[in-house]
Amino acid sequence: MLSLELHATPQEVMRAVEALEEFCLVQQVPKKDIFGLTLALEECGSNIVNHALNRDGQQTFRVTVERRADQIIIELRDKGPEFDPTRREEKAAADQDLPGGWGVQLVRRYTDEFRYSRESGHNVLRLVKRLASEAAGD
Repeated sequence: MLSLELHATPQEVMRAVEALEEFCLVQQVPKKDIFGLTLALEECGSNIVNHALNRDGQQTFRVTVERRADQIIIELRDKGPEFDPTRREEKAAADQDLPGGWGVQLVRRYTDEFRYSRESGHNVLRLVKRLASEAAGD
């Protein structure tokens, strides 16, 4: 299990992404899955830093990563205002020329489960990726 307490800065998000990549390499996660997981973590972590915690480096959020059999589970917890990104609508065709709004789609694309809950004053995002069988290879 990997557990990180991070300050609300872009540098700390990247530290989490690097730690996730190292964790996955040790766990022999296929490279294609590592790519998607790191992208999803970077997107979710950046949203926490930029929106929930307003880039206030004094505030912190927690990231935990766990491997359970054929799954990688990433959990992000922050004390920002209540916000459920899983309820965000897919970007409408008319809005496709406008910047932003693609993060939720990326997270959904690269994970098998994307869940939100509010627990004891914390936003809790849970990302689950089911791993391909070893026979399928990288």
